[in-house]
Amino acid sequence: MSLYLQSLHKHRYPLAFSELKKMGSYKPYIAMVSVQCVYAGMALFSKAAIAKGMNPFIFVVYRQALAFLVLAPFAFFLERKGSATLTYGLLFKIFLIAFSGLTLSLNLYCVAINYTSATFAAATTNTIPAITFIMAVVLRMEGISVGKWHGWAKVVGSVMGVSGALVYAFVKGPPVNLINWSSPGPARQSPPSGSGSIGDPSSSGEWIKGSLIMFSANALWSLWLILQRPIIKQYPAKLRLTTLQCFFSCIQSAFWAIAKERDPVAWKLGWDMQLLSVVYCGVIVTAISYWLQVWAIEKKGPVFTAMFTPVALIIAAFFSAFLWKETLFRGSLVGAMLMVGGLYFVLWGKIKEDGNKEVKDNRRPEIKEEVTSDCIPV
Repeated sequence: MSLYLQSLHKHRYPLAFSELKKMGSYKPYIAMVSVQCVYAGMALFSKAAIAKGMNPFIFVVYRQALAFLVLAPFAFFLERKGSATLTYGLLFKIFLIAFSGLTLSLNLYCVAINYTSATFAAATTNTIPAITFIMAVVLRMEGISVGKWHGWAKVVGSVMGVSGALVYAFVKGPPVNLINWSSPGPARQSPPSGSGSIGDPSSSGEWIKGSLIMFSANALWSLWLILQRPIIKQYPAKLRLTTLQCFFSCIQSAFWAIAKERDPVAWKLGWDMQLLSVVYCGVIVTAISYWLQVWAIEKKGPVFTAMFTPVALIIAAFFSAFLWKETLFRGSLVGAMLMVGGLYFVLWGKIKEDGNKEVKDNRRPEIKEEVTSDCIPV
């Protein structure tokens, strides 16, 4: 009956039906822009909570705990039937992957953002595809076609991405005022890190330290992405796998936080920015953005989702400058452009490589049929 009504409306109101169809085709774009807004918000809220005095290790514990509580019911009910067998050996592998990818990466990320800025945290995510590609080549999980343009594009893009991150971190130059703040008196000086402000840290030593820690966090996240491929083959229940990793990461981060922070008062959450940041990162970032990305990958593919990564940098830079008067520098802009350009070089090379593989796979049956028909006598 519903199909009949749909066909009736399609023939009776063709213009309205075509407009609805166009709106449906925009949904993946809207979804991915929303995801990047969420990731930009993650950098902004994390910076705000930690700058207001919250221990970064405790922040990760609460975030992962809330993510586990949100994902666990969906994992239990949606993947209850036909889930893969979970052995002790596989459980230990998931434990190690959660430690290397989630626990270490998130804790280092929160430590680094205390020494740098939300814009820098959003900018360095553009290096993750390049770092992942380099690691995959080293581990012989990815090949380089040196004689092909797409092979060189991935190499050049990786070099541009890493070089852009280094330029962003270590080259400042004159400041760039995105918004002309009309305030009397001398120019604003960035307060020191940990003083309760959300601006850039004044110490260049702290900035370099935070940059190196942030690169380490991104490298661990890239390693986590690579390790997902073999573990998913052994345990294809993706939602349960994510829930287990959040659970293990919560336990591991709790031991880390207890070892670093012995004061029970530091674990107390009030009705302030700290609680809002924990809820945002635990529920919206981990749960909602996860489902949006899975849906977009199913509709458009993983390359499509990766192309929207620079959107988080633009959003974070705008809100940091508008809300917290964060200072940007020309060196930072050049580094960001190099990172974004490197990202698209890597993605273009990957698209061309996947397209060539698909063409070859489609031609093989035709070649076999031609050979077979030639060999059979008439």
